[in-house]
Amino acid sequence: MAKKEKSGGEKSLVIVESPAKARTIEKYLGPGYVVEASIGHIRDLPSGRKEMPENLKQEEWANLGVNVNHDFDPVYVVPPDKKSHVAKLKKLVKESSELFLATDEDREGEAISWHLQEVLKPKVPVKRLVFNEITKSAIQKALENTRNIDDGLVKAQETRRILDRLYGFEMSAFLWKKSLGKSAGRVQSVAVRLIVQREWERIAFVTATYWDLIGRFSNLKNENFSATLVSVDGKKIPSGKDFDSRNGQLKNPNLLLLNETDAEKLSSRLQSATFKVAKLEVKPYSRKPYPPFTTSTLQQEANRKLGFTARRTMSAAQSLYQNGFISYMRTDSTTLSNDAINATRSLVNTEYGEKFLPDGPRTYASKVKNAQEAHEAIRPAIQNDSFPLPQDLKSKLTSDEFRVFELIWKRTIACQMVNAEGRNIVISLEGDGAVFQVSGKTIDFPGFLRAYVEGSDDPNAELADQEKILPSVSQGESIRCDGLDGKSHTTQPPSRFSEAALTRELEARGIGRPSTYASIIETIQMRDYVFKKGNALVPAWSAFAMVRMMEEHFNELVDYEFTAQMEDSMDAISRREADYVAYLREFYFGSQHKGLKRKLEEKIGEVDARAICTFPLGRSEVVSSESGDLAEEVAVRVGRYGPYIEQGERKASIPPELPPDELNLEIALKMLDDAEVGEEPLGLDPETAKPIFLKSGRFGPYVQLGEVEEDDKGKKIKPSRMASLLKGMEPADVTLETAIKLLSLPRNLGEHLEMKEPVEAFNGRYGPYVKCGSETRSLPEEVSPLDVTLEQAIEYLKQPKTRGRNSTPKEPLKKFEVSPITEKEVRILDGRFGPYITDGATNVTVPKTITIEEITFERALDMLAEKAAKGPRKKKKSAKKKTATKKATKKKTAKKKATKKKTTKKKTTKKKSTEQDAPESVTGESESS
Repeated sequence: MAKKEKSGGEKSLVIVESPAKARTIEKYLGPGYVVEASIGHIRDLPSGRKEMPENLKQEEWANLGVNVNHDFDPVYVVPPDKKSHVAKLKKLVKESSELFLATDEDREGEAISWHLQEVLKPKVPVKRLVFNEITKSAIQKALENTRNIDDGLVKAQETRRILDRLYGFEMSAFLWKKSLGKSAGRVQSVAVRLIVQREWERIAFVTATYWDLIGRFSNLKNENFSATLVSVDGKKIPSGKDFDSRNGQLKNPNLLLLNETDAEKLSSRLQSATFKVAKLEVKPYSRKPYPPFTTSTLQQEANRKLGFTARRTMSAAQSLYQNGFISYMRTDSTTLSNDAINATRSLVNTEYGEKFLPDGPRTYASKVKNAQEAHEAIRPAIQNDSFPLPQDLKSKLTSDEFRVFELIWKRTIACQMVNAEGRNIVISLEGDGAVFQVSGKTIDFPGFLRAYVEGSDDPNAELADQEKILPSVSQGESIRCDGLDGKSHTTQPPSRFSEAALTRELEARGIGRPSTYASIIETIQMRDYVFKKGNALVPAWSAFAMVRMMEEHFNELVDYEFTAQMEDSMDAISRREADYVAYLREFYFGSQHKGLKRKLEEKIGEVDARAICTFPLGRSEVVSSESGDLAEEVAVRVGRYGPYIEQGERKASIPPELPPDELNLEIALKMLDDAEVGEEPLGLDPETAKPIFLKSGRFGPYVQLGEVEEDDKGKKIKPSRMASLLKGMEPADVTLETAIKLLSLPRNLGEHLEMKEPVEAFNGRYGPYVKCGSETRSLPEEVSPLDVTLEQAIEYLKQPKTRGRNSTPKEPLKKFEVSPITEKEVRILDGRFGPYITDGATNVTVPKTITIEEITFERALDMLAEKAAKGPRKKKKSAKKKTATKKATKKKTAKKKATKKKTTKKKTTKKKSTEQDAPESVTGESESS
């Protein structure tokens, strides 16, 4: 590679996003360049008023971080954890002869480059360096074709960021005021709506049952095969699609609906029938290969084939790209460069032979709505004019990276192979008015299927599965019936969305962008709107409430077409065809229609949160046959602390793992009855004579001393003594004696003779433990805090502490070199929740999908950089406020009392007894293990 001559020893500075990308590029640039990582964005909108500059904190718009009164000017701040790194970059700029901004070639990457230029204020020439893959030839070509920062892309990203901030902050605040959910994101709300609507379809679905016959037949050569009954006396047997999902009835009454008795009668009738081949159809088919991967199709296929989440797929793809193994992984384009096509065709010829190579290159047009064709499809990176073979890279990649790379490699190779050719065969048999049918498939030439079959890991096995060979028969040939078996079928509700299916749906509707799908799915789960059951995304009841509120009061904001049009607007802004200020002003203030701000102001008094959060299930049977009165309505109620069943004064918690479509009136009534049984006490406490109850809350079963009481103002007060069951303890095992023991925790075991302090046994959030003074130790699994003796506890307290501030530090599981960011040793340590990587400033959990042996120094730096780029985890607000100046003792005492009174009031009114849930730990928390 040709190197630029530098005067006075000065070097060119190249800034990329991640350390991994920096290391890979550095290999190709040589000594004339310094390559440094920005580690993601170096500045962003403030997270709230407290992060705003002092001179702006009192502005009415300060909580938004956007001056909505002056052209929607954003306020950008450098986070505290990035300030030292920004200082380092500024120093490097001053020592350089020129600056290359080599961030990713998309809106986000363009914005990062712009922010770097704005913050670093370089006085040397600045050039934008873009490439689609990190290889020697691609870097050289990029150096020869630098450009300026694209203001259109920057404005589009900035508009999207501001739009999401206005929507997210304003709508989330509205939801909180109405106790209707945690937060609402612009695209996340639409994704949740799709999932909720699918669950409503499942709830409304009425199943239907129908029967048919499976015939076992043989030809004259005694070759066996099975066929399915399709019609009797000219009447077609229905299939699942022939039933109305709303009532379970046939859409076409002329179809022949068989029940079990009908099927048995027909089977008896056909026992003596003579069958022959009434029809033989042979149709040739030709299948084209699939296009190369886009971000969306890669996520979908990795989910189907490998069982990977979108986040797991993108994490592996990000690492592959940064280390120079694949092209850029955020794209909705299905095109390949000429170099990539030539490399692919060369490999097809080498690996599979000339007969698998089409006469000319294949091209693919994107079918994605709002697709941007700036990038190529995802493909292997070109090295020495070819793609490396997967097996040649296996030792260099983690298990996840290898599996994703192999998927990309096979799909890319297959896209430039010939069609698969074969024949579809349908045999129809007729006897005594009954027609049976069987289909088969023969693959005459596998074509691209030799390299890649969608939805399967093993192409050779899949070829065998795809082929269904039928015996050779001829039209009119007599066929022997060896037996008939009746078979029952039940119609199934529409499937829930998997991650792959949701991604495909969002993409088809033009909602979101390639870079956002993984974060959308991750965010809606993190906010507890959605949980996973197997591979399916299931909406929580809080999602039903949030979606109902949005549909009834802010329908335009969750309208699929409206959300897709927003993407069109972003594209128009990026092309400089639309004014971003005018767009934001219309969205927020409105002119032709009501803007977001006015809508929220109008709706705050209009929205009935209780009605929004109530989902009726029906009424139970008549209470009194004389009066004919019906029992009170049974409904699901979404409360601040979770969903529950309500019928008048009767209430019962809903298990968090129960999908909404499985909750019906019958199950709800049983839950209410079970909850009433729970109101019967186990017995009386011998000391206080109060009843002891066994209850079930959102954190599991627990025992409770006394009943819920009311103060003089009618406020309900929780009992002061509650205790969670021990790990492994079942509710059925809890007797009055056991409950008394649980409520006795913490137990005073006696005084420690040396420490002169009492020794106590606890059941904490992280398990049972013993404590003496400030010393705590976890109890072994086989030792119960109900039975541990003073002597045992003293022995445990003598053992070295394994965790906590004063514990004996464990040896690192693995050590690496010093981090170029923190200048501290990178290590893998064993933590409370498993192994984690640390560089002294950032900690990142080691995924269960990666073994410690697979983690290299480079991989560790990548994971730390990715975690650091997300910023520090937000801490919960403290209930106590810091006092800046000293105050008189009298004032402090008064304030303390007021605070205490306020805190007590909070505790007493935090939650109604109707939604009783034992806290995660009701007997203390352990810091011992």
